[in-house]
Amino acid sequence: MDGLLFMDAEIAPHRSLSRRGFVVVIGLLTTINTGTALVFWRMGAAPVPVFLGIDVIAVIVAFVLSRHAGRARERIQVTTAEVRVLMQTAGGEARTVWTSPTAFTRVALSGQAGEETDLTLRLFGREFAVARALSRPERVDFAAALNAAIRQARTGRAAGP
Repeated sequence: MDGLLFMDAEIAPHRSLSRRGFVVVIGLLTTINTGTALVFWRMGAAPVPVFLGIDVIAVIVAFVLSRHAGRARERIQVTTAEVRVLMQTAGGEARTVWTSPTAFTRVALSGQAGEETDLTLRLFGREFAVARALSRPERVDFAAALNAAIRQARTGRAAGP
């Protein structure tokens, strides 16, 4: 990107379960399912332990896929010349998904208080939703910061202390 960088924000989905938490949850689930499987096996219900094993495997797969999807990133950059949005996939591949001249780019919030709020970049009838990984209050704050960066970029001067 050419010009002074007024914003370079990276947005990533929040994942609240750490690796240690994952091990604890899977350990508890495995222990509970093993105990339950033993009870049913002793009662003569042999298929039940198989399904409880499949249950544990399905939960592990779901957590692994969620963790992998959590590596995706969205980067929003503002310079004097352009506003650019880059998406980085969970595999690390980055591509530009939006580019627009800073002078004509608008930031819009849609939705009322208490509702889900969409944050979009707009340019002559085109629009692109950004910051979808953020919560509603975070989107509102991010919209204010993005508007400020675009205003500063239009004047070509960084904000003073």
